[in-house]
Amino acid sequence: MNKAKRAIKKYPNRRLYDTANSGYITLADVKQMVLDHIDFQVIDAKSGDDLTRSILLQIILEEESAGMPMFSSEMLAQMIRFYGNALQGIMGNYMEQNVKAFLTIQNKLQEQAKQIYGDKMMLTPDLWKQFLQMQAPAMQGMLGNYLEQSAKLFMDMQQRMHDQTRGLFTAFPFPNFGASQEPPEDDKKR
Repeated sequence: MNKAKRAIKKYPNRRLYDTANSGYITLADVKQMVLDHIDFQVIDAKSGDDLTRSILLQIILEEESAGMPMFSSEMLAQMIRFYGNALQGIMGNYMEQNVKAFLTIQNKLQEQAKQIYGDKMMLTPDLWKQFLQMQAPAMQGMLGNYLEQSAKLFMDMQQRMHDQTRGLFTAFPFPNFGASQEPPEDDKKR
């Protein structure tokens, strides 16, 4: 049985109202809901539009503006370049799959840390650093597997696009379109 999403209404005065707790909340409260894995939806109180993505992007903007940003300026510029590009949808899926693969690695590391330090021990940044140094060979293996999966996912995506393009254009009378991609005999001799 699926649990209903927690409804948060956003009013024209830019305030967020949590219907579950019957009170106003802040973006920091919404961030905590994300960290606590609480499934929610932000709805415009006037129009009924779903504003969840917009609120999540606001939280990311605040996080990127404060302290240690996760994305470099070059990475953000590259992401912007994908908007409106034919690869926009594919790139979003590719990034989502990479984040899922990275989370799998993170969960494996957390399980290993629990085995070493126990469930109740608070893992401080210093302990994480120490743990990761001890696990360097294993971590390199996991990251290597992650990079291989990422490259395979990208190559699979590229092959699907290639196949779809071939399927779309085979009906058109382009000369040599269906021919093999091997170089002519003269080029092979050189």
